[in-house]
Amino acid sequence: MPRQSAPKDLSLRWLELFQICAQKGSLQAASKETGLTVSTVSHHIRNLEEHLGVELFNHTRRPMVLTPKGHVFLRNIDGALYAIRKAKAAASAGSIAEASYLRIGTIEDFDSDIIPDLAVFLSRNMPSCEFMYQTDSSHAIIEMLRNRHLDLGITITPGERLRDLQDRPLLRDPFVVVVPRLSEQSLTEIVEGRTKLPFFRFSSNLIIAQQIESQMRRLGLVVHSNFECSNNQTLMAMVAAGAGWTITTPLLFSRAKQFHPKLTMHRFPGKSFSRTLAIVATPDCSRSVLELVDKRLRDSIREQVLSTQHQLTPWVADSFKLLD
Repeated sequence: MPRQSAPKDLSLRWLELFQICAQKGSLQAASKETGLTVSTVSHHIRNLEEHLGVELFNHTRRPMVLTPKGHVFLRNIDGALYAIRKAKAAASAGSIAEASYLRIGTIEDFDSDIIPDLAVFLSRNMPSCEFMYQTDSSHAIIEMLRNRHLDLGITITPGERLRDLQDRPLLRDPFVVVVPRLSEQSLTEIVEGRTKLPFFRFSSNLIIAQQIESQMRRLGLVVHSNFECSNNQTLMAMVAAGAGWTITTPLLFSRAKQFHPKLTMHRFPGKSFSRTLAIVATPDCSRSVLELVDKRLRDSIREQVLSTQHQLTPWVADSFKLLD
């Protein structure tokens, strides 16, 4: 592409839109993510190409495909844009009273008490800020963070690398076995599938289900299952009814207090394993806001979850704990 008369200065907006188009593979997807019209996105991409004097995309292909020079350019600007976002976050690390908009995503594990407490606390400490809270799966929250539809999220730490997101480990939550209180079978027989009691599992699309299945495969455990559900309360209700058993965590067990009289929680037999809950944020999320959220969550979890559960089941205290 011959160099044409182009604007003197390279626009940061062009670079961001180029990165989004390269990741999404279409102008339409970039338009949906940014709220700009397709023609506006296209105009910015053309401006960037004219400024550089090269074609970054093969515009005859669908989905959009980077040219060799486009691939090189993307590799170089990925790091630069990440550095810019980190710099913006550092620059915004001042007074939290200046924050104007904050979008928070959370898994349902904290919906009944921790997140409502956080919402009240933040509204009092950030009086000029508008808030948006959303409950979803960890996978969905991380995707929304990557697409900049959220500013921070409270999620299960996934197995894959978080790329340009920053995370603060918050809570270690070990896996445990929950069985009906009146069950006469031994724990070992139940977990090894040597009883008629079926295994109730979390929905396979959830990170927690994938972590459990991975560990069971490593241990060679094959169990009969006839029930799959994404809702922890429903799983606990089914186990309390004596219909089966499940693998869950102390945090999720503590969320189902109404079923506790009919449930018994045990250490996972054999090699223990756990999940980590973390605060995950975009690079441009203010450090002062992150620290405020982190401190409040820790205080609430300590007071409303850990202290009670440690008293009821002291044996979880060494593994069910806040992380430094």
